[in-house]
Amino acid sequence: MVQHVSTVAFEGITARAVDVQVQVAPGLPVFAIVGLPDKAVSEARERVRSALIASGLALPARRITVNLAPADLPKEGSHYDLPIALGLMAAIGAIPSDALSGFTVLGELGLDGSIAAVAGVLPAAMGAHMRDEGLICPAACGPEAAWASADLPIIAASSLIQLANHFKGSQVLSPPQPKIRAETASLLDLRDIKGQESAKRALEIAAAGGHHLLMTGSAGAGKSMLAARLPSILPPLSPQELLDVSMIASVAGEIKDGALTSRRPFRAPHHSASMAALTGGGTRARPGEVSLAHNGVLFLDELPEFDPRVLDSLRQPLENGEVSVSRANHRVTYPARFMLVAAMNPCRCGQAFEPDHVCKRGRIERCTADYQSRISGPLLDRIDLRIEVPAVTAADLILPPPAEGSAEVAARVAAARARQAARYAALGLPHIRTNAEAPAAVLEEIARPDAAGLTLLRDAAESLRLSARGYHRVLRVARTLADLDNTEHVGRLHLAEALSYRALADGVRNAA
Repeated sequence: MVQHVSTVAFEGITARAVDVQVQVAPGLPVFAIVGLPDKAVSEARERVRSALIASGLALPARRITVNLAPADLPKEGSHYDLPIALGLMAAIGAIPSDALSGFTVLGELGLDGSIAAVAGVLPAAMGAHMRDEGLICPAACGPEAAWASADLPIIAASSLIQLANHFKGSQVLSPPQPKIRAETASLLDLRDIKGQESAKRALEIAAAGGHHLLMTGSAGAGKSMLAARLPSILPPLSPQELLDVSMIASVAGEIKDGALTSRRPFRAPHHSASMAALTGGGTRARPGEVSLAHNGVLFLDELPEFDPRVLDSLRQPLENGEVSVSRANHRVTYPARFMLVAAMNPCRCGQAFEPDHVCKRGRIERCTADYQSRISGPLLDRIDLRIEVPAVTAADLILPPPAEGSAEVAARVAAARARQAARYAALGLPHIRTNAEAPAAVLEEIARPDAAGLTLLRDAAESLRLSARGYHRVLRVARTLADLDNTEHVGRLHLAEALSYRALADGVRNAA
């Protein structure tokens, strides 16, 4: 007789159903796992054997075969331990044979029979709910799984003995409750920044429309300080965004104690990060920083210090909002709709913008051009806002703190985003929430400039040699500026300010 237990295999953030088939048959004592398992799944034999012994059970001296179907789907991870163990327990009569029917099972076993937390519980719970099944998972992951649905039957246990007693009726496990991580009040506020009013304005525009931002300035000008305060003016995650972000974090094992967070992601990888670390990949095709920053911010400090090939790998996610990772035996796609905020010095010494500075490497213009050429033109073309951040003087530092802080800016950002969400919902595009995500065809309708603005845009497009992508990105920023002003029409002033942000920080300015 073959005992069947349902579990999952992960393809991106999608949980595919896997049938764990356990057979205990006469023959020489052997424990074999087949069905394209990786090293972690193959090692489950010893963990399962030790966990059963610790729970007061012993494997029979018979031939034990575990098949993970479909056999051509790669099986990775340690979450197959629990379904294999429960299948064996049902096969030898330790628990009722029908106790596992209608349940998806996942969990890692310790040698003492404990059930440890695993990654991917939330996508597994969503998949189980879609198949009208319940979920058996580690107790530490129960609050995470409870977010899938209030009607989802969940058994969250901390050991095999607890599960056996639950199935026998001697110990009933209560269903877990959803849990939100308690967020401490942020100590970072825009009120901490003295001066830099133009940079604060660009930060507000970027937050309001979800636009990408590049800050160029001397060392110590406050670029990283500005970027670190961007999350303080972003609105909290909506329920759908919270689910999307948590699915990725669950697969990556980033959720702690089963508690979700409503705070938008802020990822700041070091400039030594590899392509696999940034875009995702590796032998198990894990999500990278661009996916972990989904619906949040990806901050790249010292942008020219990143490997140029790594930076160019950002082109697809910046354009499409997703990243595809291909391997020889499978291909996965992760969401990657993020705000790119980058900071860089104007040259290697970082003093090119300082008055009377003499570069030891030769002409300042040549030093600046050599350093900034590490960033490709196509990548720069995808960045909506490019600003110069001048150094703060001592006179600025002795001034009292500004009256306006993050709370006031966040209120304007939230109001602008609400207008955008309402506009796109009225157009039948509820999945679009910001101007940065709007398709070009829709953008030309909702950001149609007036006559004076159209003349300015035509002249500036010729003088700046705007590409088609650059033209539409100017319209996106202008539409956001109009939303911040609470007006439905994009005027000449909105276009003039949007065009000013297309200029590079090397002094090139448009004719607006």
